[in-house]
Amino acid sequence: MKAMKPDWLSDPKVWRTEVLAGLVVALALIPEAISFSIIAGVDPAIGLFASFTMAVVISVVGGRRAMISAATGAVALVIAPLNRDHGLGHLIAAVILAGVFQVVLGALGVAKLMRFIPRSVMVGFVNSLAVLIFMTQIPEMRNVPWAVYPLIVGGLALMVFFPRITTAVPAPLVSIVILTAITVGAAIAVPTVGDRGELPSSLPVPGLPDVPFTLDTLTTIAPYAFAMALVGLMESLMTAKLVDDITDTRSDKTRESVGQGIANIVTGFFGGMGGCAMIGQTMINVKVSGARTRLSTFLAGVFLMVLCVVFGPVVSHIPMAALVAIMVMVSFATFDWHSVTPRTLKRMPAGEIAVMVITVGCVVATHNLAVGVVVGSVTAMVIFAKRVAHFASVTAVTDPDGTTVVYRVTGELFFASSNDLVGQFDYAGDPGRVVVDLSAAHIWDASSVATLDAIEAKYAQRGKSVEITGLNGPSADLRSKLSGELAAGH
Repeated sequence: MKAMKPDWLSDPKVWRTEVLAGLVVALALIPEAISFSIIAGVDPAIGLFASFTMAVVISVVGGRRAMISAATGAVALVIAPLNRDHGLGHLIAAVILAGVFQVVLGALGVAKLMRFIPRSVMVGFVNSLAVLIFMTQIPEMRNVPWAVYPLIVGGLALMVFFPRITTAVPAPLVSIVILTAITVGAAIAVPTVGDRGELPSSLPVPGLPDVPFTLDTLTTIAPYAFAMALVGLMESLMTAKLVDDITDTRSDKTRESVGQGIANIVTGFFGGMGGCAMIGQTMINVKVSGARTRLSTFLAGVFLMVLCVVFGPVVSHIPMAALVAIMVMVSFATFDWHSVTPRTLKRMPAGEIAVMVITVGCVVATHNLAVGVVVGSVTAMVIFAKRVAHFASVTAVTDPDGTTVVYRVTGELFFASSNDLVGQFDYAGDPGRVVVDLSAAHIWDASSVATLDAIEAKYAQRGKSVEITGLNGPSADLRSKLSGELAAGH
């Protein structure tokens, strides 16, 4: 049986789409990588090298096809203090260690935690991302020559209307070419890519970080490396899930987690600042350009270096207005407009809306997607726990002879619901024999076991016996392990 060829090898149309998508992403990556280098406090070449190695390596070892990984703002914010206080050598060492952490976390199954992120958090993540992408373009529209504004409008118009003529060439690429030709041909003085920093003139070479290999170095870089590993994995896995939904395909999240680690290790040895999945560039690749394979990711990295090393002088003339127009279009395409329509908001439970708003608010306030996801998920869990807690109920039936009372407990018993359970029994008025029927309930945690122990103790103080019946297998096992061991909590 012959191995199946990739789509881009057997279908010229797919090949053309992937190649052009990779070129568009590479052009958009250059100013972004330079900007993130400035945030991290390093030379622009450090960010560009990171984007090159991250994209090329993840295209091979990653678990999500067509997703773009490169130097990112989130990673830059995490490692900037380390570079400021200890220098570039420690930063590079932290990138390598962060990659090791990601490989270990991926192998341990950290990707499985994605199932605990609710849909409302995911919607908030997408919407906050769109807002952040738009907000990062605002500085590019302040204190600039008046010609920038018609160029941005023209770029947006091209991306809206050009696809109606043909989709053979990505509209963002057309926009970049036309706006560059106009500004160069008419000698219009506007900010360009070259104004953001000098592009590298040679390829990166591998080497070891310039740090002493001591325990002191390890303790210095470890906290930054671990924070970078967590932020990078969270952004990458959330982005992978978003691409899964857009393309209606599944990705291997564990492979992606390990792949991010490998890509960061390689990036560190090549002197890059590290990175993770880039939501904005991924949306350009997948949603705007229509890419679906690893080829576009690989070529984005390759084209990035070719453009810098070979065509640096030409690329330097690209007006920032063209790239701003692309990112503004990406932000509008990324935002889930359906989630904020009056019809949707009327039907959505108040708790779901609150979680979405909190997620967006945290991300916009901190400029950190990981913070928003964590706070949103915790808020959703609290709301869920509060909602489920009300489902536990107790009904009492006394035997005709008055010697026995049966309490039937229904629902899920955990810390939020079991705390109210103690007060629903008539310890003084009940007869000498009490039966607690749990056949319609389930015990989930130690708090519930402690509550049952407390109920038995209160009846015992009054000389009454309690029989607990109907426990299912897992509930009985948990109670047998913990009952009588939790007295200190009463």
